[in-house]
Amino acid sequence: MSTGDGPVKVLLPEALRSYTHAARVEAAGATLDALFDDLDRRYPGLRFRVVDEQNRLRPNMRIFVNGLGVRDLGHGLQAEDFVAVVLALSGG
Repeated sequence: MSTGDGPVKVLLPEALRSYTHAARVEAAGATLDALFDDLDRRYPGLRFRVVDEQNRLRPNMRIFVNGLGVRDLGHGLQAEDFVAVVLALSGG
């Protein structure tokens, strides 16, 4: 569980809302890894869209914790943190 008194708030991109049917959800986890485990328990398949088979963030995903860009799934979370999952656009 996240430390503190409340859940972590999560903002999801449009591409992941087919799992949650909402742009914002709440989840528990002391780390980003645990947060995505909790999200996957509640919304099966969501984690695989963000985290690959080697337990790394997919290259097209960006994670921001309270506005700070984070790539480490071991990054610690506190209750009431705000996690934004962003789908990076690419093209040419």
